[in-house]
Amino acid sequence: MPLRISAFPKCYLDAIAGTRTMTVFEWIEAARTLDCDGLEMYEGFFTSLEPGYLDSVGEAIARTGRAMPMLCCSPDFTNPDPDARKRAIEKEADMVRVTRRLGGPRAVCRVLSGPRYPEVSRAQGLAWVIECINAVLPVARECDVILGLENHYKDGFWKYPEFAQKKDVFLELVNAIPDRTHFGVQYDPSNATVAGDDPVELLKAVADRVVSMHASDRYLADGATLEELRQADGSIGYFDKLRHGVTGKGLNDFDSIFRILAEHNYQGWVSIEDGMNGMEEMAESLAFLRQVTAKYFP
Repeated sequence: MPLRISAFPKCYLDAIAGTRTMTVFEWIEAARTLDCDGLEMYEGFFTSLEPGYLDSVGEAIARTGRAMPMLCCSPDFTNPDPDARKRAIEKEADMVRVTRRLGGPRAVCRVLSGPRYPEVSRAQGLAWVIECINAVLPVARECDVILGLENHYKDGFWKYPEFAQKKDVFLELVNAIPDRTHFGVQYDPSNATVAGDDPVELLKAVADRVVSMHASDRYLADGATLEELRQADGSIGYFDKLRHGVTGKGLNDFDSIFRILAEHNYQGWVSIEDGMNGMEEMAESLAFLRQVTAKYFP
């Protein structure tokens, strides 16, 4: 069956979750013009976690005829402060419950490892993240929500890049969580490129555990190099020479990616992170995804 496609407003992330100059309801309405089946949410979009407010968000999404397939969350499971890690566990558990409320059973709640703090070793960081994810899993099972671990680059509001950004660390973390019913991989090929890894090779290593996907595309500004990007650790937000572009026009080999997913009978959602230069580009990305997914998932 055709893959279901959702949209995430990368272009409005700061406006909705940072400066609050745009509401999540305004984004939901703006998205009516887009050819998508779902609207992905981000934890920072909400101004309240009260049931009435969350239900109003869910109702707004439903009025557009869309689903809410994934809630993007960015827990800080690598924080050296044990109280901070405890709060991160509690918050992620709350977000799992929000995911169930807005998305229903089998929706995906994204989970990350946390920032790559300079003072935290690989072994210690892995131990903390594994402990934290295992602490959240009972709530995911209770809600029948899937925790999707993303091979992430960097939350836009973090100082340091993702702890499990590199393929070897990411795979060690994935393989340390054996649950295949309520835990899996949220795959983003662009983030693999940013990490200096081959996104197709990473997908081959995790294809049987992919539960959701971001089909963003990236390219570097003229004169910029991936090495410069990797040296940009410690700056707030994204590297200023990294560009989100129209999906299908950047660095990713989507034919290989979707061929591999089809071979593994992938049935999850695909979401775009686009629109940095306007809704027209987001619509163009969605049109590309309709075309390429129909080729491999007729």
